[in-house]
Amino acid sequence: MATPIKEWSKLEVRGVVRFLFWKGTKPSEILKQIAETYGEGAMSRSRVYQWCTWFGEGRTSLGDEPKSGRPKTSTNEENTTRVDECFCSGIFTSITKACQLFAWLQKH
Repeated sequence: MATPIKEWSKLEVRGVVRFLFWKGTKPSEILKQIAETYGEGAMSRSRVYQWCTWFGEGRTSLGDEPKSGRPKTSTNEENTTRVDECFCSGIFTSITKACQLFAWLQKH
């Protein structure tokens, strides 16, 4: 058996799963081939089966689906500009006041 590939990405492994699935390879065999090629930790058994199910349902994307709910961060160009404007305009007289406002904004 050859040495497993050391550098790989999730998308690469998912692409291999899709390829083998569409060739008619059973999920258990896909898992075996993934482990031999990429190492035991490349993809869990449940993930291989989940991806095979999704591909069987017609999914074509290898990327992660957008998560539902509120994003963990709100870093975007608009928010960055607003914060910069607040600091540049002198609206904050201290770092403490800025932190208090940002903590309040984070909760709302």
